[in-house]
Amino acid sequence: MRKYWIFFNKILMSFKGKRLVVTGGGAAGFFCAVNAARMNPHLEVWLLEKTGKLLSKVKVSGGGRCNVTHNASDISYMAKRYPRGGNFVKKAFGQFFVPDTISWYGERGVKLKAEDDGRMFPVTDSSQTIIDCLLREADKYLVNIRTNVEVLALERRDNGGWKLTLSQGPAIEADFVCIAAGGYAQEGKFQWLKQIGHTVVPPAPSLFTFNMPGNPITQLMGVATDAIVKIAGTKLQQQGPLLITHWGMSGPAVLRLSAWGARELQDMQYTCTAIVNWLPSYNENSLREDWQSLRFELGKQKIYNKNPFQLPQRLWHFLLQQAGIGEELRWADVPAKEQNKLQKMLVAMEFPVKGKTTFKEEFVTCGGVTLSEIDPATMQSRIAPGLYFAGEVMDVDGVTGGFNFQHAWTSGFIAAKSISSI
Repeated sequence: MRKYWIFFNKILMSFKGKRLVVTGGGAAGFFCAVNAARMNPHLEVWLLEKTGKLLSKVKVSGGGRCNVTHNASDISYMAKRYPRGGNFVKKAFGQFFVPDTISWYGERGVKLKAEDDGRMFPVTDSSQTIIDCLLREADKYLVNIRTNVEVLALERRDNGGWKLTLSQGPAIEADFVCIAAGGYAQEGKFQWLKQIGHTVVPPAPSLFTFNMPGNPITQLMGVATDAIVKIAGTKLQQQGPLLITHWGMSGPAVLRLSAWGARELQDMQYTCTAIVNWLPSYNENSLREDWQSLRFELGKQKIYNKNPFQLPQRLWHFLLQQAGIGEELRWADVPAKEQNKLQKMLVAMEFPVKGKTTFKEEFVTCGGVTLSEIDPATMQSRIAPGLYFAGEVMDVDGVTGGFNFQHAWTSGFIAAKSISSI
């Protein structure tokens, strides 16, 4: 049945007018393609994906649930969650924001829900729900999807259109091109855009976890708690859930820190010292002030059995062991040296970081096409008319929590709206 549908689509395509080619079959590319095709039925829309997989990041996001967006009604609040591109997205969000995303999917039978931390997911808790919705839109509005096709070169034509040289098959012509190819890990991959005249900010990994090879903390893999994480010698600091893993540390606090510190950490070659405060409501001075009253109140109880800070029990025992405090010691009997060591570890425990690990669910890169060369009102290139951008290929990246997907939906929608109205 699908073969007949594709054949029928091709016949209809022959009656269409101008052509849009979208490069990249991810969230931003799909959103641009389906909305442009919907808004302008006379527009022939092609979607090219260099791999054999469509919407691959959508598939794995949020542990397979797809963190569609973030539950925020204030544009200024949202814009502050982008380490790079905050002012750019602030302007763009005026055209398509979180309520618009919720409505767009809701109108197509996909209801979203908000969790306590603001992340929003489909009520089905399945990313396939989002994928199926976008694929249905593509079928409905006759988007011509081609996989395993990479754009190798982009050439301006005398008539104002574009010629795209592909990795497979003959070159194709287009009146409009929207680049939604995602973030490239190597600067050399941007060469075809540089040849048009665009400037590229060199890419760097963002949203990654910290490797701590051989550190005894890894024995606590699976333990999670709220903490403050700092990078020694910098101003980088984030508070939030911290997850101990078999390779080191992850969780929102670390991921946000990696996003804000992407450039600095790259310059350090991912070798630094992370300082963890396991008790965010305390600093070293305030903890010492409260310690004596705690010692008096809990003096007769074994310190291993009485954890007054609500820390995970495995973490509490680990800290006591690292401080050299025996299991049988009562609070009142802890020697001053071990007591001071424990206090220090509770609010400023140091962990050598040696390398990073990609956070596969939401891995992004910072860097990309310089934002001053793109109009946020249309997503059109200021250098090459008829060329548009959407998603991570631009020098925009957000922290974890649905922010990168919202930028994808917003930029894809604005590009589609601008192209379809011409």
